[in-house]
Amino acid sequence: MRKPQYTKEKIIKESSILFNTKGYKTTSLSDITNATGFTKGAIYKHFENKDVLEMEAFENMFKQITKTLLLKIKKENNSKNKLFAILDFFETYITHPFIKGGCPILNVAIEFDNTNSPLKDKGRIGIKYLKDSVIKIITNGKKHNQIDPNLNEENFAILFIASIEGSIMMSNLNNNSKDINIVSNFLRKYIEEKIIL
Repeated sequence: MRKPQYTKEKIIKESSILFNTKGYKTTSLSDITNATGFTKGAIYKHFENKDVLEMEAFENMFKQITKTLLLKIKKENNSKNKLFAILDFFETYITHPFIKGGCPILNVAIEFDNTNSPLKDKGRIGIKYLKDSVIKIITNGKKHNQIDPNLNEENFAILFIASIEGSIMMSNLNNNSKDINIVSNFLRKYIEEKIIL
């Protein structure tokens, strides 16, 4: 790997951890220089400003999540197990996060909830991606007679994602996985009893 590419990737990696643990607004350029070992000049050589770095860091974290989640979903051969794979992913994410600081989509949503920041738009895209993934699973499940045809896929997807993200927030606040486990177990039971044929 060429040195400029290595430098840029290291800046994104270290900044991602800072933004996702400390917050985007409270992470200073000095925090980033301390974490990376690079000067401000080196950082500005690769990123026009902190806003651009924030966007690229979020996109990098989002790509990591979607790539990992998609692989887990694709491994499964029926709708129930695909939905369970999503639950498994987020349950494990609480205890063994591969990105420090929790779910980047949730963190952006909370930090920028009352702003018009481009990062809020990125968070909105992230939630839409998760919702659309669940809708696709439900739609395909209906086609293959695995899921109740009367189920409203969009309503279910909203409840499913909101329950997961809310339980992640509660588990993070309480420093344990109890809340996400309770929600995950409830959703598993609901899926098996109410929507799977």
